[in-house]
Amino acid sequence: MTSLSELPIRDDLRGRSPYGAPQRPVPVALNVNENTHPVPADVAADIVARVAAAVGGVNRYPDREFTELREAFARYLGHGLTADAIWAANGSNEVLQHILQAFGGPGRSLLGFAPTYSMYPLLASGTGTSYLAGSRDADYELSPETAAAQIREVDPDIVILCSPNNPTGTPLDLDTIEAAYDAARGIVVVDEAYAEFLPEGAPSALTLLPGRPRLLISRTMSKAFAFAGARVGYLAADPAVIDALRLVRLPYHLSALTQAAALGALAHSDEMLATVGEIRVQRDRLVSELARLGYTPHRSGSNFVLFGGVDDPHATFEALAQRGILIRDVGIPNHLRVTAGTEEETTAFLEALAALGRPARATAEDGAPERSQSAPVDSDA
Repeated sequence: MTSLSELPIRDDLRGRSPYGAPQRPVPVALNVNENTHPVPADVAADIVARVAAAVGGVNRYPDREFTELREAFARYLGHGLTADAIWAANGSNEVLQHILQAFGGPGRSLLGFAPTYSMYPLLASGTGTSYLAGSRDADYELSPETAAAQIREVDPDIVILCSPNNPTGTPLDLDTIEAAYDAARGIVVVDEAYAEFLPEGAPSALTLLPGRPRLLISRTMSKAFAFAGARVGYLAADPAVIDALRLVRLPYHLSALTQAAALGALAHSDEMLATVGEIRVQRDRLVSELARLGYTPHRSGSNFVLFGGVDDPHATFEALAQRGILIRDVGIPNHLRVTAGTEEETTAFLEALAALGRPARATAEDGAPERSQSAPVDSDA
């Protein structure tokens, strides 16, 4: 049988591994930052009815402009947005791919601040865009001064800011986004995949859109909406940016079934997001209990917690997996990441971790260095 190495693939793809988190059939899966609460039964029934109705017309192509869905996203986001400022695709990863196809490419660069979402360099590579790994401040924070200085130094064509950051959970102040935008000459993307989990009333980067035509705000339905399997991501930006993304999208890239399902979920957004408060409670519980157990949890505005003080992350990961609990080794020395699940799932994780015994005495690698450097990170947005 022919091996991959024998095929005439692109030179820059040789030796690479495909993206992916471990998928094991375990009772408690807290490894990919999903909303572990199921879709409410009445909402699921309405979504099924809408998809069934759409099936009757699948002999025809779907609305290429997905106009009704864009209008629904604009209503959901608010901030005076209209449909001409909205884009959507098959998950936020495809939204980001469209951005790189339109504004990146050979001879152009993308700057991210490591450690961050591991798909950013992969998406850059797939579009022939050079990826530049910037650094963070202590404890994975990113100040306006740090961001602006690095942007001015490397002069990237695209800057991407993950807020809250994955895999660290670090919230990002609007001052940092403003400073990044002012320092950049090109596109600035704010990936708000986890924005709904921020504290109640915390401002979104959406408030910064007016007067900033190079600012793009990416969102997803995979996390807070508990809609990961539907694969729906979306974007708010200046209408001119939306026109640019039309140039690179595949024809009819959002199926009629996807559009129908997403419209059903948005029609019940209050019910779909009803679990967000409980997830915040479990996230904060993880922070306090991990600290009590002797670990070093980092500040999180997301639905997961990164914690240090783990003597052997791989061994701890495997020991928990043997107990039916899957979390994530994200490649940061002495750290692991756990999603905030239901109260029962969170309890199962904490009890299993406690049963493994207290962590070894912290090492110099347990916390972020003065400047967090690039690290091999494998994590889901």
